[in-house]
Amino acid sequence: MVATNKIPRVAVVGAGFAGLRCADVLARSGVKVTLFEARDRIGGRVHQIEWAAGHLVDMGPNWIHGTKGNPVMRLAQQTGTLIIEPDEERQALFDTHGTRRPDSEAVELPSRIWELVVDAFKYSDENSATIDPNLSLFEYFRAKIDSQKGLDRWKRDDLLHEAQMWGPFVGDAIETQSLKFFFLEECIEGENVFVASTYRDILREVGRTATSSDEIELRLNTEIVHFRYTDGNDTGLHGGDGNKANPSHHSGTGAVTLTTSTYQNHTFDEVIITCPLGWLRRNHEKAFTPPLPPRLTSAISNINYGRLEKLYVTFPRAFWLSSNDVASPESYPVFTHFHDPTYIPHPEDEAWNQSVVSLAHLPPRAAHPTLLFYIYGACGTRLVNRISDLGRVGDEYNATLDAFARPFYSRLPNYSPTDPSCTPTAFVMTQWQADRFAGNGSYCNFQVGLQAGDEDIRCMRDAGGLGERGVWLAGEHTAPFIALGTTTGAWWSGEAVARRLCAKYGLAVAEEEPTEEGSGGTVDVNGVDGVAGEEAGKKKELDKKRMDGANLSGLAI
Repeated sequence: MVATNKIPRVAVVGAGFAGLRCADVLARSGVKVTLFEARDRIGGRVHQIEWAAGHLVDMGPNWIHGTKGNPVMRLAQQTGTLIIEPDEERQALFDTHGTRRPDSEAVELPSRIWELVVDAFKYSDENSATIDPNLSLFEYFRAKIDSQKGLDRWKRDDLLHEAQMWGPFVGDAIETQSLKFFFLEECIEGENVFVASTYRDILREVGRTATSSDEIELRLNTEIVHFRYTDGNDTGLHGGDGNKANPSHHSGTGAVTLTTSTYQNHTFDEVIITCPLGWLRRNHEKAFTPPLPPRLTSAISNINYGRLEKLYVTFPRAFWLSSNDVASPESYPVFTHFHDPTYIPHPEDEAWNQSVVSLAHLPPRAAHPTLLFYIYGACGTRLVNRISDLGRVGDEYNATLDAFARPFYSRLPNYSPTDPSCTPTAFVMTQWQADRFAGNGSYCNFQVGLQAGDEDIRCMRDAGGLGERGVWLAGEHTAPFIALGTTTGAWWSGEAVARRLCAKYGLAVAEEEPTEEGSGGTVDVNGVDGVAGEEAGKKKELDKKRMDGANLSGLAI
């Protein structure tokens, strides 16, 4: 398309990481932006709360996935955010009977599964075109484990139960995870670090332009429920609020009219929609006039939306540590894995395995006596359904969450039902599956039956070709493959759309100052796995020199 050299009137819908980054790049490039957000705050799923225990916790992401060239890592350093690289090799393991296994087995089992994860990744990468879409990651693991010689039934079962621990990484059971598109789970190079002091200061920096720049009009508590886009022939729709004509903003490519939940109309030359994938899945049929192109609606429906939740359980002190609540090399490990428990009544077809992190192991200024449970899939859905009508405080809320968590935490060292230190003082759990603004879930993942997952992602990234008509999509589900399902992916996706929009209008993008090697920077969002290099994009952006388990340590958490 030929650049128009006009300044468009732009709306960004959603003030999560994708929307904030998109609005920031546009504003610094001279574009007036109206940023709509349905909530009373910015950040989307990047959100912190301070609850009854007096501790600030992340309700959204806890991790930065991959440190090499990661702009979120740069922001962490820039803001003095406290991050740690936990020792993931050392962990405690409780089997299906609730018995703690020897430390040697707690190291061996995950190590063997990581070998299978890397093997599965390479197999998916090299054979995706011919893999049966209905073949799950779990079936691949089971076949590989069954083929190993010298395994007795107990060891085989141990390995299969440990394989299920991949579930919290993507928000659903690996029994439903696609092997064909497992290669899409690759992460950015480098380590995976835990954000010990929460994402608060990172979010504040990401949202600085949106909350302080005259170039961005931030409209909180404004839910957009409908998008009407044109083919460029109806010039009467161009202009400002309501139905007022404003031909001076006409880009020659059509206009998009937004309708709020209070029936107010606002018309713009360009609209970037950063609503979560789950929101698009639930609303695309009624939210767009004319209907979205069939290939785009198919892509939106094909990619799955995860079910990851987080439960924080706080105690008077960290009773599981052996000495004065201070974590040391000799103390209890930071990670605990609970295999699917036979000692807790639950449906046989639901795996209730748990991945638990001790926040008492964080550095002193961030540590508190809290256990963080990552709960996913059907188990997460069941628990959210139990508490969704209970608010976040009260005896029934606490009792419901304690009934779930106690069978697990009661197996930790030094637990005694008569010791007050072992009785929780506060609970808080996410309820993303009950949150319609979050799309009733967490992040994208790839399920069995998926036929063309990589093409689906590219289709959403290109908004089904609607950029010529003023409609764009951004969000973690439209990110470069190496950052799907992450805050970094959301950031990059917002930046990519902003750059494409500037190119459409012949506007120079205001570049940021370069960063030190390894401290941040950007991916080539318009390159191999970006949004413009479509032919090059058909070649997977997979570096053949890799793979170690660290690059595959998950997305959603």
